[in-house]
Amino acid sequence: MKKLFIFLGVLLLVCGCGKYDDKDLIKELSKKVEDSNSYHLSGTLEIYRNEEKYTYTVDSSYKKGDLFKVNLTNQNNNHEQVILKNKEGVYVITPSLNKSFKFQSDWPYNNSQIYLLQPIITDLNNDSERKFEKTNDGYTITSKVNYSSERDFNTQKIYIDKDKNITKVEVLDSDNNVKMCLTVIDIDYKAKFEDNYFDANNYIKQTEETPKEEQTEEKQDTTTSKIEDIVYPMYVPVDTELSGQDIVETTNGERVILTFSGETPFTVVQETFKDTDTTNYVYGDPYLILDTVGSITDYSVSWISNGVEYSVMSDNMEIDELLTVAQSISVKAVGK
Repeated sequence: MKKLFIFLGVLLLVCGCGKYDDKDLIKELSKKVEDSNSYHLSGTLEIYRNEEKYTYTVDSSYKKGDLFKVNLTNQNNNHEQVILKNKEGVYVITPSLNKSFKFQSDWPYNNSQIYLLQPIITDLNNDSERKFEKTNDGYTITSKVNYSSERDFNTQKIYIDKDKNITKVEVLDSDNNVKMCLTVIDIDYKAKFEDNYFDANNYIKQTEETPKEEQTEEKQDTTTSKIEDIVYPMYVPVDTELSGQDIVETTNGERVILTFSGETPFTVVQETFKDTDTTNYVYGDPYLILDTVGSITDYSVSWISNGVEYSVMSDNMEIDELLTVAQSISVKAVGK
């Protein structure tokens, strides 16, 4: 009888050791982040929009104390932007334009974020129906996501190696098409940062430090005084059509107002952008739109591209359809 108990005990121990599941894996991933005072993630982000692919170099940083910084560099035009959260607020900074936008926002906690570890793990924990699979290289976990402005972004698939490191994150739509893919190059859980690393002023040149003649030379490259080509959205809701087109002179140059009327009315504004060293205050959230980081609210989508500031606004559209209109506005003009 004693031998039987010993045998059963060994059998239970062996069986128990083989039951490594998704809960164990998520617990280890969570512990890595929670036990770390900081981390730095580097990788490549691919975004698929309207049969086009946008590729970014990504550097994401975190420091205990609710400090986040994400550097996104468009590999096509080397355009760099910074999304920053510190004790003062949330910022989107474009160093080449010497411009920053300060947001009234709960970023990065209010939505899923493919380039930050905390939101990824939160999504895994929140989905009790997540799918777990062991692979030759490690593990994969598929869970639901919370992209409130992109309702077709349905799930995320996390690839994890045998050392419990995240190597890739894919965001898929309801048809399992990959819409975003982050390939992780490295994650350093003991990253060290300079004291001013999370200071917004560190990424904006101060006017008083730059001679006036140099300021003028620099701004000539980024300021547009005239809209050479009016750009129209390729997507327009059913029973809605262009009903008005106005060009208005402004102190900074020109403003084009396109009015669409019908079942789902909306307005598209294109305005020449004058770069300054001031900070604009925005109600909304930072969001990747086409080839740049812009802002979204419940009623509008705004971004700056090639010296022109774009806005799509409507009181009658859901935000996901507003984004569809915005993302159909190509930098290549289709008319004038």
